[in-house]
Amino acid sequence: MAQTGSQTGESEPSHQCPLCQDRGLILEAGGARPCPCQGQRSLQNRFRYANLDYLLRDQTFDRFNLNFYPDDKYIPGRELTYRQVARQALEAAKNFVTEYETSHHIRGLLFTGPVGSGKTFLAAAIANALIPRRHQVLFVVVPDLLDEIKATYATYAPHGPRSGYTELELMETARTTGVLILDDLGAHNYTEWTTNKLYSILNFRLNGQLPTIITTNLTLAELDQYLGERTTSRIVQLCRAYRLFTDRDIRHMVSA
Repeated sequence: MAQTGSQTGESEPSHQCPLCQDRGLILEAGGARPCPCQGQRSLQNRFRYANLDYLLRDQTFDRFNLNFYPDDKYIPGRELTYRQVARQALEAAKNFVTEYETSHHIRGLLFTGPVGSGKTFLAAAIANALIPRRHQVLFVVVPDLLDEIKATYATYAPHGPRSGYTELELMETARTTGVLILDDLGAHNYTEWTTNKLYSILNFRLNGQLPTIITTNLTLAELDQYLGERTTSRIVQLCRAYRLFTDRDIRHMVSA
């Protein structure tokens, strides 16, 4: 029997913003006030690909289905099952949101694991929990972030019109935003230029104690190989690491 679950993003909500129902204004007795989503939208508009609409459709903590993680398979060398470590990652994500309400200077999270293991789902669930509470969140896919920065060098960007922002402005946004989510820090073709850009962002956020959420299908040893020791060192200092284990891509199990 095929498993049912929700780690996909298939539902279609009526509104992207639950506070203002996409009006941009929150209606109150005797008037209206601007919705915080307008500032969030302005932040996302700085990056052509920083669009949370799809990811935020249904990816919430309540919909993170632990049944996709076998409870009869154990992590090599540990007395924990796949489901138990997935539950730990879920609780860490929930706790991050709770802690951020109290202090904006907390350690971030690093979610590692194979493709389709729920890493991006948890990262999106964190964003989905924070944004309606008026917290500033920037969610970017790492290759797209680097393409955005690189495109500022050219008069014509290959993927469409330039955003109108300079490299410095884009870098400053990534460095200083309240919560930065870097999705898919994978085995890309990293050059000295790209590793320097990532190091600059991560080092600034470490020094400023600004939380960062990172997802990657690489191990820490592999990150060290691709990004270099100094960048990986910053990631370890910035984030608490959680690894997700699955037998198959969860998205394939949902559609089976």
